[in-house]
Amino acid sequence: MAKRFSLVVAVTAAVLGLGAGGVPYAGAVGSDTEVSVGSPSTPFSQNKQNEPALAVDANNPNVLVSGANDNIDMEACNAGADNTCPFTPGVGVSGVYFSFNRGSTWTQPTYRGWTGRNCLGTVGPDAGCAPEVGPIGTLPSYYENGLVSDGDPALAFGPVPDRSGHFSWANGSRLYYANLTSAFPGQQPFRGYEALAVSRTDDVRAAASGDASAWQDPVIVTRQSSTTFSDKEQIWADNAASSSYFGHVYACLASFRSNSRGNASPQPLLVATSTDGGGTWTQKQVTSASNNPFNPKQGFGRSGCTVRTDSSGVVYVFANQFAVGQPARGAHIMIKSYNGGKTWTRPQNIGLAVDTCFAVSFDGSDYRCVMDGVAGARDDLSSAPSVDIANGAPTGDGATDEIVRTWVDGRNGVNDVPVFVSWSTNGGSTWSAPVAAQSAGDRGYYSAVAISPRGTDAYLVYNAFTTAFRNDTTSPRTLVGVVKHADIGAGGSPGTFAEIHRGEPGDPRASAQNNLVMEFLGDYVYAVATRTYGAGVWNDVRNGADCPAIDTWRAAVQDAVAAGSASPEGPAPQQDCPATFGNSDIFGGAYPDPTP
Repeated sequence: MAKRFSLVVAVTAAVLGLGAGGVPYAGAVGSDTEVSVGSPSTPFSQNKQNEPALAVDANNPNVLVSGANDNIDMEACNAGADNTCPFTPGVGVSGVYFSFNRGSTWTQPTYRGWTGRNCLGTVGPDAGCAPEVGPIGTLPSYYENGLVSDGDPALAFGPVPDRSGHFSWANGSRLYYANLTSAFPGQQPFRGYEALAVSRTDDVRAAASGDASAWQDPVIVTRQSSTTFSDKEQIWADNAASSSYFGHVYACLASFRSNSRGNASPQPLLVATSTDGGGTWTQKQVTSASNNPFNPKQGFGRSGCTVRTDSSGVVYVFANQFAVGQPARGAHIMIKSYNGGKTWTRPQNIGLAVDTCFAVSFDGSDYRCVMDGVAGARDDLSSAPSVDIANGAPTGDGATDEIVRTWVDGRNGVNDVPVFVSWSTNGGSTWSAPVAAQSAGDRGYYSAVAISPRGTDAYLVYNAFTTAFRNDTTSPRTLVGVVKHADIGAGGSPGTFAEIHRGEPGDPRASAQNNLVMEFLGDYVYAVATRTYGAGVWNDVRNGADCPAIDTWRAAVQDAVAAGSASPEGPAPQQDCPATFGNSDIFGGAYPDPTP
């Protein structure tokens, strides 16, 4: 039964971490810990991690597994030309991290594969990088299969099937790790530029200890043409035993089909379904392939999908559809399957969602939208929906099937960016009006939400900038990670989202794309919830150092682009910057229900 309490709570409660009636939450100020524990603090770009994902084993909620884009095995900037910091060809970036104590401590295993972590170079010109087979801190068995793990991680736990194909938690838990993959140089294991691959393990403890044999070989999920670029995937395993399709696995993604022409169109959403534990997949197109900004049913594209199941096995896919109705106005769309992914409903528009990309400036250096200031962190998908359903996992017992949704919205402009939460108690037929849940002074960047299996508690995680949009590269900027909690009240309405944790601030100018021209923080944060606690992971730059030489150069690049002239040569990060420049990390925490 949902918790009952007054929904009228003072606005200050959200800021001060107060519960209903202004009573301080027990543990209102939680702690956090570094998730990407294998990351070195220097050099760039080995110290760069971003785009975290998180999964909890519903049948063993002490177990958390996270993934991230992790450059731990890349060459250092001093390999080759000292002012370039390229991705090393053939080196993977799909990091994986394990916790067996609800996120109190984390382990990053070391496997073997193609690595450039030995390519440190010397000051001044040298022969460049000579990668080799050696220790890696990313997913195993990609190099051996002619593949490269390319990040954009998404993870889910589900039950293990027996030899007859019957799924049961009694068989154990299976971890699914979805990520983008490309061909290893000189290999051609699939057609196209980027495919979606899924790795699986039924023994997370062995995998965490560095046993590569605990992982099954990656499976290519997508059917590819010669021009396909798969992107922005999410994965989910039906984890409620009450479901008619218990154990089915679903992966949604955007399929950019004309990458060779540079415009990526047409671009439909796809959903792939596996009924045998991830060994084989059936792919369905669930939206139009057309992109048309003047057609409100198409927009100029859709991406940023997420997928979940309710206690009976209904599958829900949500995504961003850009520029619906009028320029710069977008929407969230919902698509459902009632038969385990065999057929899908038509996309349904469930409400306005304005991508902050249309409220902020374009960075002329590579035509990216930025959120925090000139040459800042890209902002491509902050309005994408993060969704969770109270499906009663692992058994389905006590499920309310309430759906909660969050996104960051740009409708108010660059310096007033709310973190919205909306919910539905009738299968997505109707939705509450969006409620701004960010704390005072926070400009939302990316957000994620989770609801406990019985629908009693919601946990909200977001990154935010606490400084105004900067029109220069010299003024300090501040990024922070925030975790909030709300009890679900009568009728399914969450109460006030009150802070249970605020991370340490950092300056996002300390982060960088590998080409150094802009900051880089990626596209995601993640949240999960169990019956007794919630957890989240976020991008964090508290341990990174701003580099004035890079700031000055980034401004000069902007000026050169505006003038139509050649960009100046950049500085050498390892000589011209503090040692921890570029050191972005994944931090996270787990927080007991403050009002049990």
